[in-house]
Amino acid sequence: MKILSPAISRLARLRYWRVQQWSEHPREAQREVLQDLVTMAQYTEIGRRYGLSELFSVREFKQRIPIHDYEDLKPYIERMMQGEENLLWNTPVHWFAKSSGTTSDRSKFIPVTEESLKDGHYKAARDVLTLYYANFPDSDLLTGKGLVVGGSHQISKFAEDIHYGDLSAVLLQNAPFYGQWLRTPELAIALMDEWETKIEKLAASTVNENVTSLSGVPTWTLLLLKRILDITGKNHIVDVWPNLELYIHGGVSFTPYREQFARILGKEISYLEIYNASEGFFAAQDHPTVEGMLLFLDHGIFYEFMPIGEYGKPDPQTIGLQHVELGKQYALVISTNGGLWRYLVGDTVEFTSLSPFRVKVSGRVKHFINAFGEEVIIDNTDRAIAMASQQTGAIVNDYTAAPVYFSDHGNGAHEWVIEFETEPADMSAFITALDTSLRQVNSDYDAKRHKDIALSLPIAHAVPKGFFNAWLKGKGKLGGQHKVPRLSNDRKHMEEILELIRRWNER
Repeated sequence: MKILSPAISRLARLRYWRVQQWSEHPREAQREVLQDLVTMAQYTEIGRRYGLSELFSVREFKQRIPIHDYEDLKPYIERMMQGEENLLWNTPVHWFAKSSGTTSDRSKFIPVTEESLKDGHYKAARDVLTLYYANFPDSDLLTGKGLVVGGSHQISKFAEDIHYGDLSAVLLQNAPFYGQWLRTPELAIALMDEWETKIEKLAASTVNENVTSLSGVPTWTLLLLKRILDITGKNHIVDVWPNLELYIHGGVSFTPYREQFARILGKEISYLEIYNASEGFFAAQDHPTVEGMLLFLDHGIFYEFMPIGEYGKPDPQTIGLQHVELGKQYALVISTNGGLWRYLVGDTVEFTSLSPFRVKVSGRVKHFINAFGEEVIIDNTDRAIAMASQQTGAIVNDYTAAPVYFSDHGNGAHEWVIEFETEPADMSAFITALDTSLRQVNSDYDAKRHKDIALSLPIAHAVPKGFFNAWLKGKGKLGGQHKVPRLSNDRKHMEEILELIRRWNER
């Protein structure tokens, strides 16, 4: 392995010109991607429906094809899962990424084509390595193994040769043979379904490996790291894996977890954020000190950006890269070589740079609080939680928040349920700091909080460690890509959680 690392490092540096090519010529790269997509799919069922063979401009493309959500494409996908071909894409589809993302009872099955694997996810993964080596040319990353805290794998009941699983499981199952040499644990453990047993197996099988990189959602990665410390009796992960140098994270904001990782690792390592979803690999951090992730423009995905004010309109309008602005909120709309056409992903992004194009994930189109015109998004609350934690010495594992509506008894408010790793010495001081921080990062919230005219001080409940995992487990959503919904504009999840708190307190 020691011999392999310098060779791959040189190859990564040689590949860097390709990244520069599409990042420096973004519009040309995107036009070529769209042309390839339309050419490939013009004689599919959806291609004939919308006349893809007759399209010659982006304007015509947007006029002919409406914006789709999952329910719009679901009839095609269900037929594909039964073995039908040539519906959304012109090559056979044998794999589907089971996507949930929240505690919704409805699962989504996103088609994963050979093209979306090779020219999308795996190509993007190589570019991530290229970007990392460009910043750290003397890295020994590949002298050890990468530990992937991934999802599960199941066989679909619809057809014998149709498979599905979490995206990470699909990627692991289809990875090139040399990828198996560079990662741990063995595939049988990586693809286990039952998460509590899986964490035990992951910990036991990797403590003696030379792990140089970690990748996974922060919550589950932390759970694994804590279990490894329990097993080994060590104080810090550096005592277990002294050569660990990189943590690749995504799925949720890393801001609330950064301090907790620093404490448990016991050494300075590099952190690299990626934006990789079931629908495609969209972006990755290209510089350790620059905010935002480089948008991947040559990976089989054509992007459109819907100004957030258009969301929910009968005929929402989108814009291209040439018209996006810094600091504005956009819902992401994509067309892909996985057979998704003008598909509303559900994420909101904000551009942090226009040359090159860098984005950060700011929230979800359905995950916000705007009951009183405050327009609070996840990016706001993650930052406020981090600021309040720093001021009070607290460490937060997870949280959720929802509105409290006006009543005869008082004004509205935001109600929070917060799971602490380390509780603040004074909970009231934490709530005040949280409120103050949120007022600093969101002027609309600040205006509604002025003299308590519309919004009163937040209501907060501290819950014990493991509470949210218990809630997820009770819903059959423990592990994988399932996450606690940070923000809800109604009280459905909040009432479920408050009822669970009441039952816990009665024990």
